[in-house]
Amino acid sequence: MDIRIDDLSCDDVKALLEEHLQGMALNSPPESLHALNIEELKKPEITIWCAWEEGALAGCGALKELDAHHGEIKSMRTSSLYLRKGVARSILEHIIEVARYRGYKRLSLETGSMEAFEPAKSLYLKKGFQYCKPFSNYIEDPNSSFMTLEL
Repeated sequence: MDIRIDDLSCDDVKALLEEHLQGMALNSPPESLHALNIEELKKPEITIWCAWEEGALAGCGALKELDAHHGEIKSMRTSSLYLRKGVARSILEHIIEVARYRGYKRLSLETGSMEAFEPAKSLYLKKGFQYCKPFSNYIEDPNSSFMTLEL
């Protein structure tokens, strides 16, 4: 698997991110939807990586710098053809490695609290994330789960 920074110009990547937004909208009420669209992902404080397997897009994930010591995971999504094949784990491990390289002390994320988000939360827990209070500009929300990893 080849994981590399992406500039969000590829149609396959755009389609996967649109699928991500649609999936989040199906499982989260509008007031609890924190997924970023493509233009928001192009901000300078965000880096997005895509995982490619033999030329096919397998998944993506992004890292947003909140400050010099704290990053946030955004837009984790695995292509439906690559579910349960280790793509999300590989992207997550890559993001954690980059966060450490950048000198972050903490890596956090927001995900849904509903059943549809259980596989993601299970992965994060396996990688050492723990539930936490809202961070950055988030507020308490019964539809959100907040997790963090001390680096």
